[in-house]
Amino acid sequence: MTISRRTSSHSLLDNSLRNFYAAAEEMGLEDKVIEVMSCPERSIQVSIPVKMDNGTVKVFQGYRVQHSTACGPSKGGIRFHPDVNLDECEALASLMTWKCSLAGIPYGGAKGGISVDPDTLSMREREAMTRTYAARIEPIIGNWSDIPAPDVNTGGQEMVWIMDTISKLRGRWEPAIVTGKPSSFWGSKGRRAATGLGVSTCILELLKTQHVDPCSATAIVQGFGNVGTYNALFLQSAGVKIVGICDITGGYYCKDGIDIEKAMAFTKTIPYRTLEGYSQPGLVHMSREEILEQECMILSPCALEGVITSKNAEKLKCAYLVEGSNGPTTPEADVILDRRGILVVPDFLANSGGVIGSYYEWVQDLAGAFWTEEKHNRRLNLLMKENFRKVWEYSDTHNVKMRRAAFLVAIKRVAEAIELKGFFL
Repeated sequence: MTISRRTSSHSLLDNSLRNFYAAAEEMGLEDKVIEVMSCPERSIQVSIPVKMDNGTVKVFQGYRVQHSTACGPSKGGIRFHPDVNLDECEALASLMTWKCSLAGIPYGGAKGGISVDPDTLSMREREAMTRTYAARIEPIIGNWSDIPAPDVNTGGQEMVWIMDTISKLRGRWEPAIVTGKPSSFWGSKGRRAATGLGVSTCILELLKTQHVDPCSATAIVQGFGNVGTYNALFLQSAGVKIVGICDITGGYYCKDGIDIEKAMAFTKTIPYRTLEGYSQPGLVHMSREEILEQECMILSPCALEGVITSKNAEKLKCAYLVEGSNGPTTPEADVILDRRGILVVPDFLANSGGVIGSYYEWVQDLAGAFWTEEKHNRRLNLLMKENFRKVWEYSDTHNVKMRRAAFLVAIKRVAEAIELKGFFL
């Protein structure tokens, strides 16, 4: 099958489509279903004029892509990053479709964002940009149509601005229109740590299948944002030695282990919450590329996409790669990792804790009744374990890699929904 909408041979969208087409062909899906599932249902680009602090007006470009609503309203994050574009949003929206399907929750996939370096904005400029973006995408988002959430460089504050803007425009409270809100303001206790908890749960379940005691395992977590910090923290609490961490300021490696709680506390004292200047006995500072190539049992990329490529896949010194970020491994790298015997747990299984946590927040918002953090984490942990076992057993039974097994399980549910509903609208 050819990819008719390819943008470039190494784009995230191209990689996403190639993975989908390969899985769909293996499943023997009908061409009509493949056509529908390979195209987003709706894509929009909006201009976002913002009056800057110096009196000038700057126009930013924003995007929102709804890939599928076959299984329910679309769901997906909003990111602020200079590299945000329509193709990236389409690729990430499709990954959200498979992630939600695999998790067994009643959502489809969406993604959005603004092409901007948020560090160049004042708080007032950031709020104005976020609220204008929310107003421009207001016609297509809603409790039962499309529910945004935080992503790269966005968080609870942006979600509150979006919720407040939409509520004012519609003249009524719309608390369930976004997730990832602060727990003090219609948010869910446990939501902030949900993605990291999900990744660490998958890692610990993987170690069980390999009969490895967590206390004998070592891990490198690339990325020290929300996902990476909690992933590392939960792994360390389970006995795994974290020998490497990384953020925009570089990699930090210590063969004797890094105190994650101490590192997290340190970032709170630094502007922009980076690891720059962090030290402890035996700690070695290196580049973000070098940290990926250090020796460990588990490598868990939890930052941006496309960091594991054909250029560095041969240099990895890990036994297992568990993807905490979206699309961190290119198809070319996947082939190399497979040949080298490195077992990969794919992103839309490993990092689905975030969307499961979002689903729990949405359920609580719609009901107006809220859970304890212990109840939230217990439910998330049980569902992540169930989803991991589902993919692991499919992989083992059908003798396919976990990424392919996850794709096949996820695509099957969406395809069945499309066949049941038909193609009207």
